[in-house]
Amino acid sequence: MSKLPSDHQSTRDLDAFLQKVRNTPAPSPTSGERGRLIFALDATMSRQPTWDAACQIQGEMFEATKAIGGLNVQLVYFRGFGECKAGAWQPDAAGLARLMSKVACHAGKTQIGKVLSHIKKQTENGKVGAVVYVGDAFEEDIDVVCHQAGELGLLGVPVFLFQEGSDPIAERAFREIARLTNGAWCPFNLASADRLKALLSAVAVYAAGGVKALEDYGRTDHGEVAAALLKQLQGPKGKPPR
Repeated sequence: MSKLPSDHQSTRDLDAFLQKVRNTPAPSPTSGERGRLIFALDATMSRQPTWDAACQIQGEMFEATKAIGGLNVQLVYFRGFGECKAGAWQPDAAGLARLMSKVACHAGKTQIGKVLSHIKKQTENGKVGAVVYVGDAFEEDIDVVCHQAGELGLLGVPVFLFQEGSDPIAERAFREIARLTNGAWCPFNLASADRLKALLSAVAVYAAGGVKALEDYGRTDHGEVAAALLKQLQGPKGKPPR
């Protein structure tokens, strides 16, 4: 059985995650347009114990972006034998929660390559500010998937990967996808659920409005993690990247 990261190790990993985000180019949404974020999930059987937690956590992303015009989020998930689906873009937490509540986890192999291919197609219809992926395994041809990740990197779509558990094969693949898309990788477990909520909220704010939005969010009562993220995004002279 894989050993879950200790609290001390999780803290170091989260700090490393924020440090990696420092070099992620800030999205530049068109004035008046809502940001767009793709929320991709592994819905294979191994994820069943934490699926309900994921359903609750996603709502935090919407709440965090209301003050900056909101966020449109698309749910993408895979499960079973070759099943990979994407829902309609949702403008609020209730809509996304309804979609997630209808999804049951089925045994099957990972289909991250299909998810990345879908994301690339979505960029043809408009800017995708960021992608959040939550999963625990990797069972595909890493060279093929990394080629797809590289294409997303060229399109300026960062992928933020949250790994449940500590499978070394998944970690190697997730880290490489993050590197190629100029995103970031971070492990988590149920013990760090609150921290995960805060990180997802900060990433959502960043996807919706870039560094300026994070500056404003960092001044709120719930902006501690956003403030830490902003600190990592700042350059060596304390100025955010352009």
